[in-house]
Amino acid sequence: MSNSVYSVDKRLIYGVLAVIIVVGGLYMFVFNKPPAPPGDGDDNGNGVVVPPEGKATIEGVVTDEAGDPVSGASVTVDGETVTTGSDGVYSFEVDAGTYSVTVSKSGYDEESSTVTASADGEYTVDLNLIETDAGTEPDPDTGKVELKIITRHGSDILFKARAAFLETDIAAEYGITDRTQIKFLGVSSSLWVDTIIRSGDIDIAWGGGPVVFDIINKEGLLSPLESDAVTAILDIIPDEISGAASKRIIDGEVMWVGSAISSFGFTINKEFLETEGLPEPTTWMDLGNETYAQFNLFPSVTAIGTADATLSTSNTRMFEIILQTYGWKDGWELLTRKAANSRIFDKSESVRDAAIQGIIGAGTTIDFYGYTAQLEEPDLCKYVLPQDGTAVNADPIALVSTSEEPEAAQAFIAWILSPEGQEIWLDKTINRMPINPAVFDTTLGQTRPDLETSYTRTLEAITIDFSDELALSYETAMMFFYKGTLVEAQLDLIDTWTELVDAEEAGDITHKEFLALAESLGNPLELEFTDPETGSTVTFTESYAQNINDRITTDADFKSTLKDSWRAAAIARYHSVLDDLYELTG
Repeated sequence: MSNSVYSVDKRLIYGVLAVIIVVGGLYMFVFNKPPAPPGDGDDNGNGVVVPPEGKATIEGVVTDEAGDPVSGASVTVDGETVTTGSDGVYSFEVDAGTYSVTVSKSGYDEESSTVTASADGEYTVDLNLIETDAGTEPDPDTGKVELKIITRHGSDILFKARAAFLETDIAAEYGITDRTQIKFLGVSSSLWVDTIIRSGDIDIAWGGGPVVFDIINKEGLLSPLESDAVTAILDIIPDEISGAASKRIIDGEVMWVGSAISSFGFTINKEFLETEGLPEPTTWMDLGNETYAQFNLFPSVTAIGTADATLSTSNTRMFEIILQTYGWKDGWELLTRKAANSRIFDKSESVRDAAIQGIIGAGTTIDFYGYTAQLEEPDLCKYVLPQDGTAVNADPIALVSTSEEPEAAQAFIAWILSPEGQEIWLDKTINRMPINPAVFDTTLGQTRPDLETSYTRTLEAITIDFSDELALSYETAMMFFYKGTLVEAQLDLIDTWTELVDAEEAGDITHKEFLALAESLGNPLELEFTDPETGSTVTFTESYAQNINDRITTDADFKSTLKDSWRAAAIARYHSVLDDLYELTG
């Protein structure tokens, strides 16, 4: 790494240092604690729920189809039920495990979602209630078609898509005449295999990124797209876009196809950066620069925002892009410095909102979050495609092998891929990049030249040769290593990082010494921990992550033991680097 990577924007910060000294204890406890969303339960004074040690928090908001909070809804988790107030909020404290979260209220259809919770984790499960149409619930004896869709998309996309599809001749052809005939299952991607097998009647998988679709296809849970309706539209969609597969073709058969495309970068708030005297980041590497360290800002201010890898599929993909761009060792060092500069949110939407509100100066976001921020606050926000490379992903849709209505399901898929179906992405509250550019020739498409420009920029972006296969080989292990070493140990990481930056800024250590200590802070090949299977001391190499990936995906106890071991080892390493710093400074 070159010295320029760590160049510091020299500023007068000694007044800030005085404030830090005075409020140091408060700063370490309140401002550097990894944030969690507010909810019921104990509160530490700044709106952050503090569950009992070893407990996880599951919380969220119940809304209706208009997005308004629903009061008086009954939310049940593990036999315990709470009732939402006027804000629609609910919250539970649970032991580690897998839970079904169910919401019900008279006059609405019951909805549920599934979440796997780890000890001390915070999990947001927002639920949407749909009013029951009296007399329109399909009777199994009438033979009405029902489509069940497992998805990672938000209710904004799903409800708009359903409403638009119900207006089509295609829906009428298959007797799909009311919304109760199209049901959505919002399920964490890690639970898709189990949910599809257990349900036994899911028709369509939609949204969630290529990796989860490749996983369920590997399990034999996808059927090839082969109806006349869908193959006709497949012929006009290219096999690749910007070097990334837009279809997964195996033995000549299309197992999934992208319904939209996405790039990955960060959303900046120009006013925040100007106010703090900070440069606009242009690369992933910039996000780990000590210029953005909390030491350089007022103690309550964090320049960078990012998300917990275990709670955000889009941020997981960004971290994989960094690892594949810079390699395993240097990539983890960059991820560590970025985490040291960051406020870590529980979901990627929160990163976007923080950038819009000026809570952070730059946050890692998928492109459509960035474009939404740009549209809402054009004078303040800008989405940046990193100059050191991004990846362009197809966001797939596929026919599930358990479908009882494969022809109707493929008709829905064909419509989603058509110019008319692609108009969903152009909604000003969604702002996604279409898979089918013919949508820009529609009447609605003609009103979104901004998105067409962004689409062209996406196709021209600097992309890396990203390997889905490589990402899949270590993905779960990577996510929970990130959780243990960078989320759960973040307090100790920030403490060490800010002291390193302080020492270099004050001239107590040379830049060369700073670089050496910064490298030790995040080098995964120096992080020693005990393997729970063999009892031997190992390090977190790429091959080790690949070797344990399947086990950590399926064995909750093994995963929990390893994550705790990684956290303890990371904290010990951060303290060791601090000791090394003290030796240099006397």
